[in-house]
Parts: sequence; C-alpha cells; structure tokens
Amino acid sequence: MTSLSDDGEGRAVVAASAHVSRETLAKLDVLAHELARWQAIKNLVGPSTLSQVWTRHIADSLQLLDHGQQPGPWLDLGSGGGFPGLVVAIVRTEKRAGPTHLVESNGRKCAFLRHICRLLHLDAVVHEGRIEQILPKLDPTFSVVSARALAPLTELLGWSNDLLRRGAVGIFPKGQDVEKELHEAATSWVFCADVRQSLTDRDARIVLVRMSQPKVQTDAT
Repeated sequence: MTSLSDDGEGRAVVAASAHVSRETLAKLDVLAHELARWQAIKNLVGPSTLSQVWTRHIADSLQLLDHGQQPGPWLDLGSGGGFPGLVVAIVRTEKRAGPTHLVESNGRKCAFLRHICRLLHLDAVVHEGRIEQILPKLDPTFSVVSARALAPLTELLGWSNDLLRRGAVGIFPKGQDVEKELHEAATSWVFCADVRQSLTDRDARIVLVRMSQPKVQTDAT
C-alpha cells in the first residue's frame, strides 16, 4: 500500500481549517486510507499524486467550501475519485448543510464513491452516467455546482447553464491556462466570473461564476 506519511504537512493544514472539526478530520483520515487501499485496483487518482493526497486532493478540495457556504444541495460534476465531491460531502454532512450529489460516468469510480458514502454515512447521492444524461433527471434547485479538472470552462458553462440561471454558484478550479479558458468561453457565453487565487497552488485559480447565458450570435451577412 502506498504510504501517506510524507504528506503530514498537508494533513496539518487540513486539520487547522475552520471547516474541519475533530470528527471531520477522522472521516477525512478514513477517506485517505480507503483511497490508498482502492488505488492499486481501481486507479482512482494519478499515481504520482497519491503520496500527497492531503495537499493535492483533500486541501485543494476543502478550499472550495470557502466559496460555497450557502445552504442547499451541492452538485459535483465528474467526481472521479471523490475530489472535491467526497470532501465536500464529508464537511457538509457534519454541518448538516444539505445533500451533496456526485455525478460520475466511470463505474469503478462510482463503486468507490458509494463505498465511502456508505462507510461514513454521508448525506450524498452518487449518480452513475454521463453528465448530459444525468442532469435533465435532477431537480435543478442546486445552490452550488462544482467541477475539478473535468473540462474547459466553455463546456462547464454549457452543462451548468440552467443551474446558474436559477441562482446556483459555479465553482470551477482551473490551472495556469485560466485566462485562455475565460477568453474562449466569452466567445459563446455572457457570464459573470470572479477569479480567486488557489490556496494550494500558486499557478492555479478558482473561477466563480454567478450568472451565464448563451451569447446571441449575429449573422455578419
């Protein structure tokens, strides 16, 4: 099993977070342990990131809660190995902040997500399937929609547009190409975005979207 001992500093940062109680930290410990146990079989996250799971995945996910503290259901698209969805669900369950919905198309990753939800008794629902197939079946009254390392901003706006129009906040972590993604998205969408510095990666940003609508295309002829 891959050791997580070399990421003790990352765990200490998480433990000091205002979002993390002693009970929450214990559940995050379980998540880290189970991720390492399942990784060899399920390949849930990039192998090179597993030894830094507290910094690269848990702390990185935890910071999104600073931008999504409004009550109501939270929707995480492309939850993968559970980041940020499971971290969000662990904290929100402890705070009784409302259910967290996780959408993932990969069956083996869904099995892990469900395992953690059952093990930790999370107020969470796992939806297995493609985003465009799952979203029309869900109640659109989400307060937050998130997606981490999933798709360009243009695609994220396309999937989440109906939710944003109803008042949800989009929380989309992005890398060093964030300005390029914002520019490309602006060619087809009118949206209000606030770009914040990531607390875990100096080259990363968090894009907060509070409104979007398709840009009306005019015929040049």
